[in-house]
Amino acid sequence: MTGERSSGYWYAADRTRRGVAVLNALRDYRAAETAMRRRTRSAMHMGETDLLAIRFLLKCQAEKRSVSPKDLSAHLGISSASTTVLIDRLVRSGHVERLPHPTDRRALVIAPTITSDDEVRATLGDMHRRMIEVAEGLEPDEAVAVLDFLDRMREAVDSVSEVGGPDERAEARVSAIVSGRPVS
Repeated sequence: MTGERSSGYWYAADRTRRGVAVLNALRDYRAAETAMRRRTRSAMHMGETDLLAIRFLLKCQAEKRSVSPKDLSAHLGISSASTTVLIDRLVRSGHVERLPHPTDRRALVIAPTITSDDEVRATLGDMHRRMIEVAEGLEPDEAVAVLDFLDRMREAVDSVSEVGGPDERAEARVSAIVSGRPVS
């Protein structure tokens, strides 16, 4: 799948052109992953937040961790009112259930249903198998290079703050470099 590709025409160096090609391949992967998530949401008749909630609940269940509505709210970054609406919707659709907390009679835990786990496995199982086959097909040195690249890319995008500009630490480093001060 290829979307709008950057030609990198403003770069002269071959090394930079290779970098642009790598970034284009990364964009293509992200576009394919976004399309896959859209198809998955459609197949499961769920919204993005619903699917993120199910994924979190299944992960916690596999780790034998109980999840409270507050935990789910914190994980998704949504209000407690929105979490209540989400849980109600997922209970109605048969994807989650409210259960008594194992040690606190006043509290509830939220758990995915067996049906939910089966549906996720049926919808995503083949794709996950194909992805792990690709990852396992890497030679050890290739895997190290990919992991290093992805870690550095994550760091590059994490250095941008929520308002869209560099974070304060990055701004301080740039300011120090421009002024000739030592960089901390």
